[in-house]
Amino acid sequence: MAWKLTGALKRQPRIPADQRIYAIGDVHGRADLLTDVFGQIDSDLKARPIETSVQVFLGDYIDRGPHSRQVIDLLVERQNLHHVLFLKGNHEAYMSQFLSEPTILSQWQRVGGIDTLLSYGLKPTGQEDSEALRRMALTFGEVLTDTHRLFFERLNLSFTCGDFLFVHAGVRPGIPLQKQSERDLLWIREDFLLHEEDFGKIVVHGHTPAIEPEIRSNRINIDTGAYATGRLTCLVLEGNETRFL
Repeated sequence: MAWKLTGALKRQPRIPADQRIYAIGDVHGRADLLTDVFGQIDSDLKARPIETSVQVFLGDYIDRGPHSRQVIDLLVERQNLHHVLFLKGNHEAYMSQFLSEPTILSQWQRVGGIDTLLSYGLKPTGQEDSEALRRMALTFGEVLTDTHRLFFERLNLSFTCGDFLFVHAGVRPGIPLQKQSERDLLWIREDFLLHEEDFGKIVVHGHTPAIEPEIRSNRINIDTGAYATGRLTCLVLEGNETRFL
């Protein structure tokens, strides 16, 4: 399915000639939907060959859905065959923090962290004491393969191409884009979402689920709540064209 939505933008942002960006929203453990999106991208590339294409994933690969581990396997395999770029989401931040601060599980589990641990073969109850949490974090660190560990360690905070900035959550209004804090890039909501002025770039983001992609004059939200809705959104940018697979 494709929509022509550039009319919602006050100006016509562009990316450089002979380039195409595929931006993919929050996957959240839905390996089945990710596989479908890969197929759609591959079909689009076959139908519309182009010299340079980049697949940008906006973070939140894990939690909530049932197959977080399989999602990472698919993404690692994808980078062996395509030009890809992986951004960090707040759910990956939770996961990394759990390895060094196991007591964070009480917060992480409220946003689906248990689903990730289950996908890696752990069986938490959510009622563990501090010693049990420490042992669980150690075990989790042991079952993370070197490939998966490197994947999480090498996640980027942002990516810029032409008139677009890609981040997980958004940016802090009034702060230069190059000086944004990691916390805002991963977590910000209302201050960013309610801001109607120009950020300096059109911000492509996820983090806040919506029924359909949201096109605003200064931002594009492509988190369509895949884990709950069964809709994983892929935005395609080429020249001044904006479309969706």
